[in-house]
Amino acid sequence: MAEESSSELFEIIETPLLADPVLLLAMDGWIDASGAARVARQHMLDGEHGRRIARFDTDRLLDHRARRPTLHLVEGVSRRLEWPTLEVFLLESTTEQDVLVLHGPEPDHEWRAFSAAVVDLCRQLKVCMVVGMGAYPAAVPHTRPTRLSCTAGSPELAERLDFLTATIEVPAGAQAAIEMDAGRAGIPAVGIWAQVPHYLSGSSYPPAAQALLAGVAELTGMDIDDGPLAESSLAARSRLDDLVARNPEHVTMLETLEAAYDDLHDIRGQLPDGEQLAAELERFLRGNGD
Repeated sequence: MAEESSSELFEIIETPLLADPVLLLAMDGWIDASGAARVARQHMLDGEHGRRIARFDTDRLLDHRARRPTLHLVEGVSRRLEWPTLEVFLLESTTEQDVLVLHGPEPDHEWRAFSAAVVDLCRQLKVCMVVGMGAYPAAVPHTRPTRLSCTAGSPELAERLDFLTATIEVPAGAQAAIEMDAGRAGIPAVGIWAQVPHYLSGSSYPPAAQALLAGVAELTGMDIDDGPLAESSLAARSRLDDLVARNPEHVTMLETLEAAYDDLHDIRGQLPDGEQLAAELERFLRGNGD
């Protein structure tokens, strides 16, 4: 039996003339402490009038018992079903480099075929770089700037990026498969990850989303207006400062985290203990039912 083409997993709706496009991976469902990547993605999509370029076959990729469609009723009459979608949008941006966003639920099935399909789509659209976004809990304080770490498709690319790196083994998401397959196909691929204070990983933390947007802007040259997020970040830090100040034990914990953060002078240095970080990630994922 002939091998099935990966292109059967997606449909190209429009093939616009693109200028050195970058593909952003912004799927729901994997490591996203405080929902930072989701907030960053929504900020970009809300601020642009995007055009749908392609869509994937969610009947094959998703478990609809876990991600059920929404039935719209009007006075008891079934009007329509709204199905979950996994799509690629072109942002209507003024930057010289076009930006595509792949967003929707992380697939439940056929990860290898899905990853191959994404890389196939990248080839057809002549994508010059793939950039993934995520966030994870770390032993960092909210009183310091949010640091970004990276995963890269090659040692050369990792060396070029001014982000933290680590040597660690953690469970992978579909984004990791796409990054590796893109790298093998000769397409530079990088994942940027915001470090969220571990004590805030289950709640909203706008500074992490703001840092992700700054990282995307650095990699793509996008001009991103983060004004609303900047205001939310200031308000969040002020509220947290007030809460911490009320408890001496919290003040002590914060001072310890600040000292550890400040000791990591070299931004190219290794992250804190890999085993501790992996354990923290696993606790976070268990707590979020993934």
